Amino acid sequence: MSKQKDLKDFEEEIRQCVKCGACQAHCPVFGENKKESVVARGKVALAHALLEQEVELDERMVSDMSQCLLCGSCFDKCPNLVPTDEIVMAARREITEKKGLTSFAKAMTAVLKRPALMDALAKGGSVFSKLLFKAVPEQSGLRLRFPAPYIAPDRTLPEVAAKPFRDRHPEFIQGEEGQPTVAFFTGCMVNYMYPEIGEALLKILRFMGVSVLIPQGQGCCGLPALSAGDAATVEALAKHNLKAFSGGEPDAIVTACASCNIGMGKHFGTLGDRQAEIAGKVQDILAFLVSQGLPEKLAALPRPAEVRRVTYHDPCHLRTQGITKEPRALLKALPGVEFVEMEGADRCCGLGGTFSVYHYGTSKKIGARKAPGIETSGADLVASACPGCMMQLQDTIAHAKLPQQVIHVLELVAGALPE
Repeated sequence: MSKQKDLKDFEEEIRQCVKCGACQAHCPVFGENKKESVVARGKVALAHALLEQEVELDERMVSDMSQCLLCGSCFDKCPNLVPTDEIVMAARREITEKKGLTSFAKAMTAVLKRPALMDALAKGGSVFSKLLFKAVPEQSGLRLRFPAPYIAPDRTLPEVAAKPFRDRHPEFIQGEEGQPTVAFFTGCMVNYMYPEIGEALLKILRFMGVSVLIPQGQGCCGLPALSAGDAATVEALAKHNLKAFSGGEPDAIVTACASCNIGMGKHFGTLGDRQAEIAGKVQDILAFLVSQGLPEKLAALPRPAEVRRVTYHDPCHLRTQGITKEPRALLKALPGVEFVEMEGADRCCGLGGTFSVYHYGTSKKIGARKAPGIETSGADLVASACPGCMMQLQDTIAHAKLPQQVIHVLELVAGALPE
């Protein structure tokens, strides 16, 4: 029996929606297509009609429920705090139960729940990436040279790492006596596509004297499977991660990905008492570093001659948790960085995980709204705290033909530290 809520379990929350329309101003998808059925109150109305058996699970219903980034902006701004993102996920689980997974979702979840297969595919992807991709001039992403299933031909992507991050390090790295011990939930993108983020994290924690546990048995946080409505895969991954993080008794479990932070810190915690206990230890790495006094240590470092202008993009999965000051505190404390706010820093980049696969046209339009703010900021670098946002922002920058590069806040911090 599934441990996840059915749509019927949200009946009371669905009734709390007063159809005020406050969500319209904050829904990135509605901002592009202006369809009532894709905004939060429209989806809540559809969920209610589904519960009352007033509508069929037809192609239009499935399409409308798929057009949600699960960014949480509607819930964040809702006067009644109706959890539309959770209602949408429950509706998708019902759709999957009755109609099955899409071909893309089947392929994706089959890989996610088999870490050994994911490792093999990642290593194979690294070997063949030079053949399948061509570099985009002056950009950090790559552009597909040959057509690939489910991926738009004009989309830029990061290169697969030759060696996954977790394969590069022992399971435990001893720090200084009296300092905390943290477990690092790497997530898929840091492990396979952005290992440099993980390396930056380790360098910073070594500087702070923190001991680090990197559970080798960990897997995906489950958010892509949640988005697909695949309850069975979510619970299989949760069981996998429960086993991986049940030992060691760390003081905190840190994430360097905003989406992994939500996956492990919120959704994982709903699947049982032990999962809730572990989820209670999950912290975003930037919030953890600020709590440990890193900004003060950075401010005391010598100032280099070269100064780079840096702006920041707020990932939705951190912004809706109120984690906005910590990244800026670190950036402002960095020697050699002139921090500047960009217009629309809190605007969604449009990735939404699998949303950008099914609805890349809309995703690209949402992303394009970030470009003017990036350009007028005059920044050399766009920092963020989510690998998914980084990938989407670099794609947006490539399409807008802008010169900026995207970087994780951790990479900037690590670059300022002594070797």
